[in-house]
Order: sequence, then structure tokens, then C-alpha cells
Amino acid sequence: MTVSMLSTFVKPMHPEGRRFVAIAAGLTVLLFLIWTPLGWIGLGLTVWVYYFFRDPERVTPVRPGLMVSPADGIVSLLEPAVPPAELGLGAAPMTRVSVFMSVFNCHVNRLPAAGRVTKVAYRPGKFLNASLDKASEDNERNGLAVELADGRRYGVVQIAGLVARRILCWTAEGQSLATGERFGLIRFGSRLDIYLPEGVEPRVAIGQTMVAGETVIADLGA
Repeated sequence: MTVSMLSTFVKPMHPEGRRFVAIAAGLTVLLFLIWTPLGWIGLGLTVWVYYFFRDPERVTPVRPGLMVSPADGIVSLLEPAVPPAELGLGAAPMTRVSVFMSVFNCHVNRLPAAGRVTKVAYRPGKFLNASLDKASEDNERNGLAVELADGRRYGVVQIAGLVARRILCWTAEGQSLATGERFGLIRFGSRLDIYLPEGVEPRVAIGQTMVAGETVIADLGA
């Protein structure tokens, strides 16, 4: 695989972003007709919208048993927490790793570890700042419970943020996905919570920068 200079800066866009880019481009044309400086501002907005919906290819670690980050962003929380009841993962606390995504991060979400999706559960809620701890309880969310090949289960939850207004998940219950495979997207700033299987220790720290599909968050075999 050859990496060109152009591909380093120009990334493919997820189809979900096409109409938003079209709207921004149409607005830019109108602004140019009104006043040229406004048109340049609109052009900058159009480029940003394209950048937000970028969907670059990722190189997922090939060693079996590794869990990878489901999102680009920063580890904002690392603590024991009871997973959302609707996922059916039990009432015992599990180690939760939270990855906060700003509006500048890529927002395509990827599965942390290969397995079968046993539950997909959406719950409406508020739109608090996704970096807050209470966002896990109060905000709009969509969660997946995933069963590993050895029968252990973990959870990954998409959480809407202060400006996020749409959680997308194109994965269905009973579907099997590979590690790092795309399963959803959140528009405009949000957070992902990962609930690790019992006995699995995280290999990340608060403040660490994460790359979806690439950064290892835990080793299931350790």
C-alpha cells in the first residue's frame, strides 16, 4: 500500500456528511453573492464540515485479544461504574473507560473487540457537556452489549454531547463484527464509554490521546 502526500491530508468522507457539506457549500455561494468576506467565512465552514465527517482508514492491531479505542479523542474518565441497565450486563460495577470527542475529532465509531452484538439499546435524554461524569446517566445514549468468543461480555455506549443532536448506529442485534469495524457515528461532539469485561485492566491513562481502531485500551488475554 502506497501512501501519497495528498492522502496524508485529504481523507475520505463518510456518506452521512454529504448533505451537510452540500448545505454549507450552498450557503457559501449565497454569502459570496452578498459580500465576498462572508463568502470566505462560509468556505471555511464548508471545509470544517467536510473535515468533521472524515472517515480515514485505520490500521487495527492484528494480535488476538487486544481491545482498541472505539473513538478518537481524549480519555476523560477511568473508574468503576455500573453499566446502563438496558444493556443487561448486570448490576456489578465494571471498569469504565470514557473517551471524549471534541468537534475537531473524527466521529466515526469502531468496535473495540471482535464479537457478537447481543443487545442494541437506545435511550433518549439530555444534552449536557459530554465531558461531565453525569453525562453517562443523563444524556441521550445508544449502547451495545458484545459477547466475545470466550463468552465474556463488554459494553460500548455512544453518548450525545452539548452540541451533538444525532446518534447513528447501523449495527443490529445478532450481528458479528471484527475488531475496529465501524458501527456508528455521532454528530458534532460527544463521548464513548467502554465497559471492560471482569478482570480486564485498562492500558490507558486519563488525558491520553486515542485513535479509533488503533490505540489499544486493554488486553483481554492478560
